Amino acid sequence: MDRYKSFQDSIKKAVDRFKSWDKNQAIRIISHLDADGISASAIIIHLLNKENRKYSISIVPQLSREKIIELSKESYPYFIFSDLGSGQIKDLNDVLDKKEIIILDHHKLDDAEAGKNITHVNPHLQGIDGSKEISGAGVAYLFAVDMDVKNKKIAHIAVIGAIGDIQEEKGEFLYLNRKILEDAVSCNKIKIKKGLRLFGIQTKPLHKVLEYSTDPYIPGVSGSESGAIQFLHQIGIEPKKGSTWKKMVHLDEDEMKKLVTGIIMKRLNETNPEDVLGNIYVLPDEKKESPTRDAREFATLLNACGRMEKASFGIGTCLGIKKDIQRALRTLAEYKKEIVGAINWYHENKDSKDIIQDNGLLIINAKDNISPTIIGTLASIISKSNNMKKKTYILSLARTLEKTTKISLRISSNDTDIDLRNILKEIVSSAGGEAGGHQYAAGALINTEFEERFIETAKRILKNKAVEEVVSN
Repeated sequence: MDRYKSFQDSIKKAVDRFKSWDKNQAIRIISHLDADGISASAIIIHLLNKENRKYSISIVPQLSREKIIELSKESYPYFIFSDLGSGQIKDLNDVLDKKEIIILDHHKLDDAEAGKNITHVNPHLQGIDGSKEISGAGVAYLFAVDMDVKNKKIAHIAVIGAIGDIQEEKGEFLYLNRKILEDAVSCNKIKIKKGLRLFGIQTKPLHKVLEYSTDPYIPGVSGSESGAIQFLHQIGIEPKKGSTWKKMVHLDEDEMKKLVTGIIMKRLNETNPEDVLGNIYVLPDEKKESPTRDAREFATLLNACGRMEKASFGIGTCLGIKKDIQRALRTLAEYKKEIVGAINWYHENKDSKDIIQDNGLLIINAKDNISPTIIGTLASIISKSNNMKKKTYILSLARTLEKTTKISLRISSNDTDIDLRNILKEIVSSAGGEAGGHQYAAGALINTEFEERFIETAKRILKNKAVEEVVSN
């Protein structure tokens, strides 16, 4: 446990640095735009509000050198980077050497050592795997609790961040996340129920929940609306109550038993038919049938706000601001429309030169047709589709307004230790640009003029990786 004590000591050091900062000066917060980054920033804002500190916040898709140069021109003396920063130490050393900086991150580190002006908190520094054990929101939470133990009442926000970063291992959290979850449960902010591990149980009609279920996959049901409705009739559940579709939260105990048994029976030929069951994280203070009632749906809501450049609504929702909750719900609806548009574009252009399909890889160059903030979501959806061959690399690209191209890399049915972040870094190194992210979801940014070279390099490297994977199996 020495590494965990060492990690806690690094948090205490950051808190001491924070306490030394002049209370009359404003603090600049920079955080990532995904669910984890928004959760992390909400925790920091909660803390700063309690400490009566002035601040300014920006939510960014990535922390580029250009962004750091832009920040260096601001007059703020103090900076907190949350859910990012650890991969940009060299640039922070070079450009922000006159600022005092705290980094609260969990991503893999770059090779540079932080300068004396930087207090760097990251579990990887103590040999703890930040991609699995704790999220950026979790690091921010531990920082907040070290500052004041009363901040335990916001533990649920850190749990949402961890869920947003897909940090459950087979339905369970590892040590650090588990401790944070215990805090959330002890404060009655989260209730853990055992049940069907399906998405949308609070908000979607039951037959739609079953139709869209890809993990777990339900043979004859997943991907088919008529198959889902027929399945419900077969197991004795009426999908409608009067003229309205039933949601899973409407089912009584007997109907739920029928549903669980029916799904397991459908999956008898699968390796683990019972893995449909797992933990469901309910937020008891939130309204029933709201996306904020279920931690997984809450994370999706935050992700939608970030991707639609409305991160402030997500932060406000974490902090319980009613006006922002309503705005976030509207943003979620807009986000869903964007995703539908992206999926439609993909299907309509499957035979075009912008979509390259080969053995073990799929490259989608959406150019200006899909928002760069949505392109990663599209890659994730495609990676989970039932007709996608296992171990297929999905690389998606979309252009930004700044003449750069946003890139996302995913893989379908990854049950091995393939590290997409390392693969994307290898591709990017030959085309210029910056790569980051996680083992199972990596992202990069390159200059648009290098798109063609990048795609050619990606084809070569991903083909080789796909062949290696086949041989190793």
